[in-house]
Amino acid sequence: MLDRIASRLRRWRRRFSRSEWMAQLLGLPTSECPPGDPGLVLIQIDGLAHPQLEQALAKGRMPFLKRLMEKEHYHLEHLYPGVPSTTPAVQAELFFGVRQAVPAFGFMMRESQKLVRMYDPHVAARVEEKLNARCRDPLLAGGGSCYLSLFRAGAARGEAHFCPADQGWGPALRDASPWKVLLLLLTNAWSLVRTAGLVVVEFVLAIVDCVRGVFRGQDLVRELMFIPTRVAVTILMRELCTIGVKIDIARGLPVIYVNLLGYDEQSHRRGPRSAFAHWVLKGIDDAIARIWRAAHGSDRRHYDVWIFSDHGQEQTRPYEREFGRSLGEALADALSDLPGSPEQYPSKGRRGIDLERARLFGSEWIEKMTPDEGGDEHAGDTPLALAALGPLAMLYNLELDGTERAQVAQLIVEQARVPLVLYRTDPADPASAVHGWWAHGPVKLPQDGPALLGANHPFPDETIADMVQLCSHPDAGDFMMYGWCAGMDQPLTFAMENGSHGGAGPNETHAFALMPEDIPPPNPERGHWRPEELRATARAYLRGLNPATARPRRAAVKTLRVMTYNVHSCRGIDGKLSPQRIARVIARYQPDVVALQELDVLRERSGGLDQAERLARLLAMDVHFHPALHLEEERYGDAILTHLPVRLIKKDILPGPPNGKSGLFNPAADEPRGAIWVEVEHEGQKLQIINTHLGLSKAERLRQVDALLGPEWLAHPHCSGPRLLMGDLNALPNSAECKRLGGHLRDAQVAAPDHKPRGTFFSRMPQARIDYIYTSPDFRVERILVPGTELTRQASDHLPLIADIELPTGDGDSPGD
Repeated sequence: MLDRIASRLRRWRRRFSRSEWMAQLLGLPTSECPPGDPGLVLIQIDGLAHPQLEQALAKGRMPFLKRLMEKEHYHLEHLYPGVPSTTPAVQAELFFGVRQAVPAFGFMMRESQKLVRMYDPHVAARVEEKLNARCRDPLLAGGGSCYLSLFRAGAARGEAHFCPADQGWGPALRDASPWKVLLLLLTNAWSLVRTAGLVVVEFVLAIVDCVRGVFRGQDLVRELMFIPTRVAVTILMRELCTIGVKIDIARGLPVIYVNLLGYDEQSHRRGPRSAFAHWVLKGIDDAIARIWRAAHGSDRRHYDVWIFSDHGQEQTRPYEREFGRSLGEALADALSDLPGSPEQYPSKGRRGIDLERARLFGSEWIEKMTPDEGGDEHAGDTPLALAALGPLAMLYNLELDGTERAQVAQLIVEQARVPLVLYRTDPADPASAVHGWWAHGPVKLPQDGPALLGANHPFPDETIADMVQLCSHPDAGDFMMYGWCAGMDQPLTFAMENGSHGGAGPNETHAFALMPEDIPPPNPERGHWRPEELRATARAYLRGLNPATARPRRAAVKTLRVMTYNVHSCRGIDGKLSPQRIARVIARYQPDVVALQELDVLRERSGGLDQAERLARLLAMDVHFHPALHLEEERYGDAILTHLPVRLIKKDILPGPPNGKSGLFNPAADEPRGAIWVEVEHEGQKLQIINTHLGLSKAERLRQVDALLGPEWLAHPHCSGPRLLMGDLNALPNSAECKRLGGHLRDAQVAAPDHKPRGTFFSRMPQARIDYIYTSPDFRVERILVPGTELTRQASDHLPLIADIELPTGDGDSPGD
C-alpha cells in the first residue's frame, strides 16, 4: 500500500518536473525501457587532483561530496590518468579504451605536418575518426549524451553538447515556436534568475582578480581576456550543463557524461592551490548535488552517479617568466650551431591555455588582439616545429646531420635549461631504447625511471612505462621535453599559466574516483583505477552485470556479520523491479549471512525471474530458498544466502491462523508463512540460523512463535549451541510475540552497546521496528547498522538490519563474561 502511494506521488511530481516539460516542449526523444534498467551519470571534475580534493573536503568546500562519503557509502579512490595527463587522452581511454590517443593537447600531426590543438573541431574530429577505427563500441553509443567533451564517443547527432564537432540540441531550441520558448523561460525563471545572479557575482570577482593580477605584474590584455572566459566556464557552462544533464535524466538516456571545467580553468590561471580555484569547487559541488538528486528521483531508470577527475595540476612557473624568453627562443640559441636551425621555432602554446578556452566559447575577437608568434600561419612553412603547451613540449624534424641525439638533449638541458629531455635512439623503430638527459647527466628508461620520478611519486611504475610508450606515438616529437623531474621545488610550464598538466608530475598524474561502496577498483591490491577500467566497469554496469557486487568479504575474522532484509519482491518504493539494486544494497555491507524475505521465483508479476538464484549469482553466495507459497510453477518465500560452508537442516510451513480464520479484508493474511533453518560453519564453529516471516494477525504470530520455540525448531536437539533467529516478525518490540521470544533469546538491537533501537519500516519514514535479529546468550553483539541511504530507502519498503556479532569463545563461557 505505502509503496503504491509513494509511486503515485512520484508520478505526480514527474508531471510537474521542469526537466520533463523542457524535453517535451523541445520534442526531444525519450528512452523507452523498463524503469528498473540501469543508467549511469559520469561526472568529471576537470583538473582536480586527489590531494586537492582531500584538502577541499577537509575545509568544507565540497559538503555534498563529503555527505556522499559519510551517508551514502561512496569511497574515495585513486585514479591514474596516464601520460600525457590531458583531457583528450583520458577521454579517449574512457570512451574508446585507447591509451595515449594523442601525445599532448597540442602536437604536430605527422600526416599533415601541421601543428594542431585538440580544441580545433577538425582536429578533434580527425582524432575521433581514428579512434572509431580502433574501437567499434564507444561508451556513449546506444543512446548516450555528453557535455563539454572533445569527442562524441558514439553519442548521436544532437546529443553532444558544447563539443567541438556537434551543436547538441541547440537546433531544437532554435526551431521551437516562440510560445514554447516563452513557456520554457517562465517555467525556468528561478534558474535563470539564479544563473544571472551567479554571473554578476562571478563577473565582479573576476574584475577584482584582474586588478590584483595586474598589480602583481600580469599582462593586462591576458587578464582582460580571462574575465569573459572565466565567467563563461565557471558559471554559464556549469549551469547549462547541469540543466541539460537533468533533462537527459528525465528522458531516461542510458549513459550521460558531463565535464565540469571551472576548477581547471581557475587553476591554469591562478594555480591549483589558489583560493579562487577552490572557491569554484563550491559551485561544482552544488551542481553535482542537483544532478545526483535528479538521478535518484528518476522514474525511467535506476541511475548511478560516478564522480571522477581526468587529471590533476601542478603549481608551476611559466618558463618564459622564469628565464625571460620563450622556449622556442631558448632552443634557437641552444641549437644554433646545428644545421637547418632557424632563428625562431614555429610553435603552439605561447598564449597559454586561457586563450584556447576563450576560442572554445566564441571569443575570436580576443585572438585578433593577441598575435600568436610562430602560430598557424607558419605551421606549414617548414617541417621543423615546436609544440609547447603545458609542461610537456615536443620538438619535431630537427636535422641532425650526424650530430648525436644525446648531444642535442644535453644542449637542451644545459643551455635551454629544460629539466628533462627524452628521445628514442632510432625514431624509425618504435621498439628502440629510450634515452635522455637531465641535470645529472644521461638517463635510460625504464632503468633510471625511479631516479627521475623520485620516491614520493604515487604511480612510478605506470608513469615510467607510459613515458617510454609515449616516445613511440606516431605524432610524438623527436625530442620530448618535460618541465618536471625529481628534485625540483616547482615544475616549469611552457605556457603562460600558474597551474599546468600534461606531463608526468606527481599531482598531474594523481586524479581521483568517487565511487559507490560496492564498486571497488578492479585490482584492489593495486589500489587505483585507470580510465579504461572505468569504461569496462561502466559497460558491465549498463549491461546489468555489475561484477563488482561480488566483492571480497570483510577482513574481520572473529566477527560474524548477519543481515535480515525484507526485499519486497525486489520492487522498490519507486515501483522499479530490480534484483540488481537489492544485490547492491547487500554488497555494500558485505554480510557473511543474509536472511531475505518476500522473494519471487518464476512469478509473472516479477518477470518470471528466479530472484533467489539471481541474487546469489550477483553476490557469489550459496542460497537455500523455501517457498512458503507455491502455485503451479510460481513460488514465493524466504531464503538464506551465505559464502560460508552451509548445510540445510529444515524448511517448513509454520502454523496458520487459529481455527482457520483468514483475513477478510487483507488477502495477504491468507499467505502461508514458513521458516528455513541452516547450519553454517565460521572459524571452526557451527552456528544454527533460522530465517522466518511471520503472519499479519496477532493470534497467528503467537502460534508461529510457539512453533519456532518448540521441539521442531529452536528446541530441537540439533539446534543447540550458538543460534540466531532473524526475519520480519510483523510485530512491535512490546508485543506478546517479541516478549515470548525475548524469554529465550536476546534482541540484538537491545543488546548492542551504545545503540538506540531503530525502526526498519516504512523505509522512507522508518518508525516501526518489525525486523529483528535474535541471538542466543553466548553471542556478544558488537554493532548494529540500519542504513538509511538513498539507495536503501528506494530499494524496498523495509530497511535492512545488520548486526556484527562476536562468536562464542568455545570454552563454554559467554565472550562478554
